[in-house]
Amino acid sequence: MPVSAYKQENEQRQKGQAMLNLVRVALLAAVIWSGYWAVAGFGLRGSVVTWFETQAARGWQADFTEAGLSGYPLRHRIEIEAPALADPDTGTAWRADRLVLQSPAIWPGRQSLLFPDTPQRLSYFDRTLVIKAEAMRADLDLAPGVALELRTMGLSAGEWSVTRDGAVLADADALTLSMTQQDQPETYLFHAELSDLAPGRDLRRAMGGAEGLPRSFERAEISMAMTFDRPWDRAALEERRPQPVEIDLSLAEAAWGELRLFAAGKVSVDEYGIPTGSVALKAENWREMVAMAQQAGALPDQAAEPLTRVLNMLAGLGGNPDALDLELGFRKGYVTLGPIPLGPAPRIILR
Repeated sequence: MPVSAYKQENEQRQKGQAMLNLVRVALLAAVIWSGYWAVAGFGLRGSVVTWFETQAARGWQADFTEAGLSGYPLRHRIEIEAPALADPDTGTAWRADRLVLQSPAIWPGRQSLLFPDTPQRLSYFDRTLVIKAEAMRADLDLAPGVALELRTMGLSAGEWSVTRDGAVLADADALTLSMTQQDQPETYLFHAELSDLAPGRDLRRAMGGAEGLPRSFERAEISMAMTFDRPWDRAALEERRPQPVEIDLSLAEAAWGELRLFAAGKVSVDEYGIPTGSVALKAENWREMVAMAQQAGALPDQAAEPLTRVLNMLAGLGGNPDALDLELGFRKGYVTLGPIPLGPAPRIILR
């Protein structure tokens, strides 16, 4: 055999052997990955089932009909059929047709919760809200560890509506909400924005003066940093909610027709949920807001006329009778609007 032919045959044999080795490595990697996927997937499914059983043992209603596992090879997808949760201590309950938990197979701590397009029911004692939303999802990034500390959370949805007893309370074209952990692990930055938010007919009727306003808000946005007494983690569901100790409101803005409301300020919260601090308010076309609050029952009739007189005087001092620049103060358990006492301050406690 010529030397050149021998070399060529040897090179082909080496290439064939290299290809065979590559196939073997690929098959071995596939077997290892498949084993990992199965172990991690069934472990994740088992932890979900165990969590429901644990809550039921604590006295909750925690039911589902089936929990299926799919998503091989790149994802773990757990589809929970007919989930229902109810906390007897707070009177809060939620149920839906299904809930999907989805995560990259390589790291289950980056979870996405996919909600159904069919109605969800959220109840508080005997009041039930029906929520219907397109492409509603919550994305969670959890830190490694047993505690599963929350690093970021985002909630988004397309068109959504909230109804009660068949009447629409509110609807909007879109919703975005984010919660991001800061350098101090107990502090989270919140941002929420609602697109084309529209109060329902009953709510507009209750507010009286809203009938002449556009159907929806031009703008509804809020941004604030909130510090809690501990970070949010799995104990927030299993034991107690972290409680706010400081709220730094950088911006809250609502624009509805000619009505404009802006707010910013900082408030501390003690162990009893009593706030101390102040929030600067700016309101344009405030008279309509007072009339709407009175019509909705948030402002007693006997207080409406004195409040209007005082606010009219304060607005005149600012040079624009249709605009108000006031401070909402929280001190010693009471709340004031400028110099006007409004009564006991609301307690800020997460149940």
